[in-house]
Parts: sequence; structure tokens; C-alpha cells
Amino acid sequence: MINKYYNIKTVIDGIKFDSKKEAKRYQELKLLERTGEIKNLKLQVKFSIDIYGKHICNYIADFTYDVVTKDRKTHIATIAEDCKGMKTPVYNLKKKLMLAVNGIAINEV
Repeated sequence: MINKYYNIKTVIDGIKFDSKKEAKRYQELKLLERTGEIKNLKLQVKFSIDIYGKHICNYIADFTYDVVTKDRKTHIATIAEDCKGMKTPVYNLKKKLMLAVNGIAINEV
């Protein structure tokens, strides 16, 4: 099925992805997880964006995962990743808010 942004929904491992691009990235990340280069791969992780105790909005990352050192023992960073074809004004605002409020930079694939 094609949506308004012309993405084709794709199913991999019984998981429905919004686009072929997102499904392909999932497969790449699963391989990196199997080889131990990343850990704790999660899908559709919800982040709350709150300012001065007031809830502003939520951001849902396509993927989050932990990057580890080459010896696979030490955690370096947690990454939030988004597979974007079309960057909407709302997405651009949430990306800026995630960095300003939560200190999390979103990697775009």
C-alpha cells in the first residue's frame, strides 16, 4: 500500500515498517547487533518533550541502539535514528526540540 509520501509499507520478521527504506535499515541494524557492534536495538521508541514541567509533544524514533567499543564491553552512546524521505515542518521542529530539551541528536538515514 502506498501512503501520501509514496512509501511502500514492508514486512520483515513479522514487523510492519512504514517504508522499504526503514525495513532495509532494520535489517542492517540487526546484522550489526548480531556481530556485536551495537546492542539493545529497539524499534519505535517514544520520547517525551517537556519544557518547564509542561508536556509539549512526543517524538517517536524509528530505532534506538547502544554503540559499544571495539572490544564490545564499554557503552559509548545511545543513538536515536530516523529513516526520513520527507522532512515535514513538524519533524524538523521535533528534531530541534529533542536536541535542545533532551540533549539527543537524531541521526537521519
